[in-house]
Amino acid sequence: MTTLPPPQDAPRRPPRTARPDGVPRLTVPARPLPAPEEVEEFWAAVRDGGGPVVSPDPGGSADHRAVTFLWRGTEATRAVQVLPNKLGDPRAPEGNMMERHPGTDIWHWTLRLRHDWRGTYDFYVDEGDGPEAGTPAYWQWLRTRRRPDPLNPRTLPRRWSGDPVSYAGLPAAPRATDWAPRRGVARGRVAVHDVPARALGDGARRVWAYEPPLPAGHTGDLPVLVLLDGEHWHEHLGLAHLLDNLIADGRVPPLVALLPDSVDAGTRWAEMTCRQEYAAFLAEELLPWAATALPVTDDPARTVVAGQSLGGLCAAHAALSAPGRFGGVLAQSGSFWWPDGPESEWLTGRIARGPRLPVRFRLSFGAQEWVALPAARRLRDTLAAVGYDVSYHEFNGGHDYLCWRTELADGLVELLSRT
Repeated sequence: MTTLPPPQDAPRRPPRTARPDGVPRLTVPARPLPAPEEVEEFWAAVRDGGGPVVSPDPGGSADHRAVTFLWRGTEATRAVQVLPNKLGDPRAPEGNMMERHPGTDIWHWTLRLRHDWRGTYDFYVDEGDGPEAGTPAYWQWLRTRRRPDPLNPRTLPRRWSGDPVSYAGLPAAPRATDWAPRRGVARGRVAVHDVPARALGDGARRVWAYEPPLPAGHTGDLPVLVLLDGEHWHEHLGLAHLLDNLIADGRVPPLVALLPDSVDAGTRWAEMTCRQEYAAFLAEELLPWAATALPVTDDPARTVVAGQSLGGLCAAHAALSAPGRFGGVLAQSGSFWWPDGPESEWLTGRIARGPRLPVRFRLSFGAQEWVALPAARRLRDTLAAVGYDVSYHEFNGGHDYLCWRTELADGLVELLSRT
């Protein structure tokens, strides 16, 4: 691939693109709302079943459901906004405002969704003292009033900090059962290391290393997974449980996983936007370090680099920069639109003008990611036109670790089961 440098000082945000189709909202909840004297019975039933409330599609479709998000207000509640991941338009925040059922404390908002949808969501509750409603300052202020769903016990750790985020899934959505620890499954070992990072200008970078359980007498080297944003995948989501289960089930061979720390949001933007320095750290420092400490392969066909969002962009760039080290790319919701503005979709342009390299791609994106999908599909078509081995999948969700968990498992099976 050409070594022309990537753009500098690009905006730290995706394009400001309006949602091309409306949020699939229903004006009337599929589940009837109660009269004022029946409110306590209503809330008791909701607590028993948990939120949000899922009902048959009012149009009679077997592969759709009505999903009603509910919030119990107080006398101080002036407004409530609900934001399921990518099921809203930042340019039209009023479209996600809930309605109050007259004479009650019930706030409600209903969507019609295909029965394989899953996603995280937050409530934003206005209980007074904010700017004038409907003004730009109001919408900014309201986003500081985040609440989890008290009716829903299902949560996922949030990316950087704060309370866990609530999530929901419909009956046909993939289940992340492979992530739960299982009794009787041999467990791998995870240790944290400080790995030299001269390419990044650091003395060292923190990296978690997963070593698989191996049967007695096992010999030979092991495939390698380099998974970016390691602090979230290990410390918050528990990647080791997934790997233990996939290995125990024979869906992937025993492998070593290296999970570098992305440090913070600013460092992540600086390093993961197609920076040659970061690619050099992964290929010329991290992998050689691993080879001195662990029984890992040096075969690129058995070495996968994976990432999500900016990490997906970075994973693809790293493999194309060092195809002699990385032969597989697992990119989930990759930011291939980057940068916003001049030289947009920079990496896709480099691929189109370069030779085909010995790298396999597994790409997956959320069907609700309207900003990312056009660039994702152009990348897919470009890779295929150049002659790359590429598979592409769109799942019914958003830009969401809830979806990326199952997509990660499926991608590892696809890329490593043949090694």
